Amino acid sequence: MTATNRTTRSPFDLSWKTGRDYAYILIGSLVQALSLRLFLVPAQLVSGGVSGAAQVINFYTGWPIGLMVLLGNAPLFLLGWRYLGGLRFALRTAFAVVTFSLFTDLLVPFLPTNGVTTDLLLNGLYGGLLLGFGLGLVYRGQGTSGGSDILARVLNDRLHVPIAQAYLAVDALVVLMAGVAFDWEHALYALVMIYISGVAADMASEGTDVFRTALIISSRGEQVAGQIMTVLERGVTILPATGAYTGVQRPVLYCVVTRAEVNRLKALVRDVDPHAFMVIGQAHEALGEGFRPLGKGNR
Repeated sequence: MTATNRTTRSPFDLSWKTGRDYAYILIGSLVQALSLRLFLVPAQLVSGGVSGAAQVINFYTGWPIGLMVLLGNAPLFLLGWRYLGGLRFALRTAFAVVTFSLFTDLLVPFLPTNGVTTDLLLNGLYGGLLLGFGLGLVYRGQGTSGGSDILARVLNDRLHVPIAQAYLAVDALVVLMAGVAFDWEHALYALVMIYISGVAADMASEGTDVFRTALIISSRGEQVAGQIMTVLERGVTILPATGAYTGVQRPVLYCVVTRAEVNRLKALVRDVDPHAFMVIGQAHEALGEGFRPLGKGNR
């Protein structure tokens, strides 16, 4: 067996990339705290996870939300350290949790007590967008916001619970608590807000670009490929394939195009071979020749 040289980055690495990641986490934590203080807390809309549970406890006791988020994350933080990512995971998660907790409590004197608006729908919409954007920045910094993030990932890793179901179970429990503490109308709006925050988090962490992938099976594969490369100026990969039913060998073409090019691609394939079979899928990111460079700035 031949040993392969691998460079392992230290969790204490002070490179510009590490600094950028921590800047993402810091700004993301601030944005989340602003969402909580300007929209969610004044409107009694829970955000799910530990911060949502902290909002409910604050409603009954008046204890500082940020402090309870910090205390509530402590056992989950140890759990995540044990099962998910070691020291590097622990440092970034600890930084995210501590900064979010501090911002949540320290911003109170500087922000309006009753928030920006009393409209539940507007609070849910803008609170969800801000919260999700902040989460997405934390994810871009390769961190997590603690709480349900850690618990969901542990349930997925140790008990093989699908990650989406794990998030749903954790957040549903908190929303149920909010329904009892506040009222069920607020709980229903909170569910909408959580969904919006999830969409916003995906957009912030992965970007808004959406590309299309196309698989094309045609008896005139070389002609179709030539047209794609000439007219659309897109690369094409030819994959050898055999039909399971017919046993006929026929190439499969694979290419990636932008959304705006999909209709042109379909028209082009139809003109060359009206009997072609075509499947169009969706990709969140395309890196390399013809798209964004696969450089050091991309993960």
